[in-house]
Amino acid sequence: MGEIEAFQEAHPSTPSYWRSIVLFGKNTATYKFALAESLLDVAAQGRDTISLPELAVPYARHMCEHLERRPRQATGNAGAFITSCVEYNSGAIDQGALVDRTARAGFRYVLDAFHKVNGHDVPDRFFEKTASGIVLTDETFRLLESPQAPALALETEARWDLVETAWNVGIPTSALAIEYDSLGGDFYVEPSPVRRTPIAKTRDALNGYQKGKCFYCFDDISIDPGSEDLCDVDHFFPFALGQYMPDVPINGVWNLVLANKRCNRGENGKFDRIPTLEYLERLSRRNEFLISSHHPLRETIMRQTGFTPQDRRRFLQRTYTRARDLIGYQWKTKAVGPEAF
Repeated sequence: MGEIEAFQEAHPSTPSYWRSIVLFGKNTATYKFALAESLLDVAAQGRDTISLPELAVPYARHMCEHLERRPRQATGNAGAFITSCVEYNSGAIDQGALVDRTARAGFRYVLDAFHKVNGHDVPDRFFEKTASGIVLTDETFRLLESPQAPALALETEARWDLVETAWNVGIPTSALAIEYDSLGGDFYVEPSPVRRTPIAKTRDALNGYQKGKCFYCFDDISIDPGSEDLCDVDHFFPFALGQYMPDVPINGVWNLVLANKRCNRGENGKFDRIPTLEYLERLSRRNEFLISSHHPLRETIMRQTGFTPQDRRRFLQRTYTRARDLIGYQWKTKAVGPEAF
């Protein structure tokens, strides 16, 4: 079983299938992200039948907003849809013309490709095409009823930000490194042709790969900055180890997981202890999920830990052995939910 199939089939659910579309779908343009956000917008209105002109309104809006920040939204030449959005942003056409052009040219391929991941349709479908538009399925409305609902749009934005970054910074993807700013809670590009600029919120970028669950206990977590239950970004191998293992990129993406406060720093929390070996296996799986998703996090993790699965496993095992010898004591908690990844 490949990594994408493993992600889908470990504790399968409608949010998991949605996340596999957003996180693992290959992209030559960012249309799929704009459509995903539009579907959530329309579903939140309680509507199930939408014409293409109606769908074109949020769809074009999301694309226009991203084009204002990063002008390249495709690996090749811009198509008619992106060109229309650029013209709207510049004032060359009005919203009526934008919606009309989007309805005629913006959905040409994305509606057929949306549900395909790794060459196959995901088991749950979130809409069906009609002669004049789409009909949302029950699965889309179940997304909104899920505890995971508040995170889905944030995750899509973060994934979109990471994908478009690789196309806009003018640096080969193989040379990009995504660094973590622990003070701001953001990922940023290094090296950067301009001043250091956040490209995605770390919690938003990592949450989908953990299916909205605490890395350690599988309880639901929140990535809403205003939530009292906002999860922590935890270093699996404690950050303090960096001074004793300077050759290991402790602050790297590969070592960052999301955990609830109880597991990370509660009464019986992890703090600076080493998780037991079963969690190392989980970290390895989570990292392979990230590597199966095509964005700069993939290149960064591979450069930090190894370019083959075997090399990455050896890296984790060596790091674990060294960390255990330095710290000695290990930590484990009780799962409160089914294994999710």
